[in-house]
Amino acid sequence: MSHHLTEAVKACITACDECATECGNCFTHMVGKESSNDCPACCIECAAMCRMCADAMARNSPFQKEICALCAKICDWCAEQCDAHDMDHCKRCAEACRRCAEACRSMGG
Repeated sequence: MSHHLTEAVKACITACDECATECGNCFTHMVGKESSNDCPACCIECAAMCRMCADAMARNSPFQKEICALCAKICDWCAEQCDAHDMDHCKRCAEACRRCAEACRSMGG
């Protein structure tokens, strides 16, 4: 691995990967179901952003801080939406989103 992949960056990439996975799982369970908020649409947005964020950190993008900050914002939104539901997959998604948001905020400066 390249020298720029510090333990903090690796942890943030892992959090992004885990969040994207949980968002995909939540979307799969929620698609076609009634929702009173932006779940499952938020899951698609969040998963895409998490993947982009992980890729940006892996390649040491000059826009890494801005991408991480936006990822944290989207994760916060998705966590709020999914946490409003009682299903286990939504709760797991919300928790993964909160962990990712925290990790991204630490990278976003």
